[in-house]
Amino acid sequence: MTSILIAIFAALALFAASALLLLLFSGKTSATESRLAALQSRSRAGYDATAPPPSDYQMQDMLALVTRPLAPFRDWLRSNDEELSFRLSVAGYRKPEDADTFLSVKLLAPIVGVMLATFGGMQNFLIYAIFFAVAGFFVPDLWLFYAIAKRKEKIGKALPDALDLLVICMEAGLGIDQAVIRIASEIELIHPALSEELIIIGREQRAGKPRLDAWRSMADRVDLDTIRQFVAMLVQTERLGTPIARALSTFADGLRTKRMMLAEEQAAKTTIKLIFPLAIFIFPALFVVVLGPAILTMMKMFESFG
Repeated sequence: MTSILIAIFAALALFAASALLLLLFSGKTSATESRLAALQSRSRAGYDATAPPPSDYQMQDMLALVTRPLAPFRDWLRSNDEELSFRLSVAGYRKPEDADTFLSVKLLAPIVGVMLATFGGMQNFLIYAIFFAVAGFFVPDLWLFYAIAKRKEKIGKALPDALDLLVICMEAGLGIDQAVIRIASEIELIHPALSEELIIIGREQRAGKPRLDAWRSMADRVDLDTIRQFVAMLVQTERLGTPIARALSTFADGLRTKRMMLAEEQAAKTTIKLIFPLAIFIFPALFVVVLGPAILTMMKMFESFG
């Protein structure tokens, strides 16, 4: 009876985990599909640009259906909701239900790990089950760290191009606020992460938030040193009355120089990194090819003498 209950519970957990993964991956569409859907929606009468598409509501309902039974268990992991929400927001997940989804996956991942150890046919089942359960518990955190680092890298790489476009728009006669909104729409397909942050800045300013406070909020959301330096530069230009276009151009050139120096540093490290594959894989093969015939010849000579 106990084995039957364990099997039923494991099957339900596997179904819930599969449903969560399916919902997370099926909800993502390509940039072209998102752009076409947005254009089709805007062409309809009475369309609200701020409202999410109906597919988002359907996904939210399905996620709630899967994660609702795990609500009592999620309370055990809610040690610091603010820190988790901040980490998810830095990774680009700012919906209210994203924290529940993350905690649900963190609860189901150890069960999936135990099931892998169960159906793997391993001899030391208990050791492997504990190992996979602990690894499954920490896998969502590792994925979150990776997502945060990846999003920061994308925003850091997209910032110089966005600053160039900002300088062009301002030299054409647009103010910095209007230029930010225009750039956010232009780079949406190429740099969606930075476009999202710029759209949030535009909405905050439209709601009455001061410009510098909106940019400081972006620096706190992104948690990137380059953005903080950019905000500090904007504060200095606002206080000293320096032309913003010239300061933006200089700052963009500095970012490109820093990126070039980083690329040169990575290129210089390749010579040291090549030592290990050369010593482990290439040199032994060369020794076999070069010294192999000589060794075989010497062995035949010794046999003939013997």
